[in-house]
Amino acid sequence: MSPSAHALFAGEGRIERLSPANRGFAYGDGLFETMRVYQGTLPLWPQHLARLRVGAQRLGVTLPDAAFMQAQIAAMLEGVGAAVLKLLVTRGDGGRGYAPAADATPVWALSLHPLPVVQTDLRLHHCEITLAHQPTLAGIKHCNRLEHVLARAEVVRAGMDEGVLCDSDGRLISATAANVLVRRAGRWFTPPVERCGVAGVLRGWLLAQGLLEVADLSFEDVKNADALALCNAVRGILSVSSFEACRWHAHRETAELSMPLMHAYPMFVPSEVSP
Repeated sequence: MSPSAHALFAGEGRIERLSPANRGFAYGDGLFETMRVYQGTLPLWPQHLARLRVGAQRLGVTLPDAAFMQAQIAAMLEGVGAAVLKLLVTRGDGGRGYAPAADATPVWALSLHPLPVVQTDLRLHHCEITLAHQPTLAGIKHCNRLEHVLARAEVVRAGMDEGVLCDSDGRLISATAANVLVRRAGRWFTPPVERCGVAGVLRGWLLAQGLLEVADLSFEDVKNADALALCNAVRGILSVSSFEACRWHAHRETAELSMPLMHAYPMFVPSEVSP
């Protein structure tokens, strides 16, 4: 990685350290985006920025100036062929107590990370922890991800690759770090995220292309699926081989779903995603 693999800002000024009074640190009062870098660019940046703006409006968080933010991103990505860029925006600093200051200066960070190993034929674990309904926070990438932290710990203990999360009513919602795609009767479906869960950038692209439909899904739908896959803006579309007692061995449908994505975004071509 480049020597400038991390940068911290307050508004449009560079700072050296995070204050203990930062509300993102104290309360998870902020937002983040995790983005795939390809040949020094962020091909999905418009979609990430759009979701960031929705999240900022929901939380009442001021975003940094977009032009300044993009200039800092471009400087950090110069000469970087492939990586992951994380953008974290917090409300800024504040005193003790939950009430946010009306004029807080946003404190935000950029950090570069290596690409993860891209796995296929994933083995999924049914997580015991469930996602609570909170429509105000549903869909956005806010910083309070404790449900997902605990779910991921379950996956590690189970020795599996990923975990499937339901809401408090038992409806299928997502994986711990990806959206779930279910193939049935010749069509691909994904659960709604208006009550809880994250509206993934890649999920949104597939919906916009007419390749995916939103539908409430039960575990019976999953068990009777012709194919099961996950999607994530860093790792692309990933085939699933098992979930509980269910097994899938042929992934022609998943490969067909991936073709338009790889055509639009060559960074998801398998030769490009190897570590």
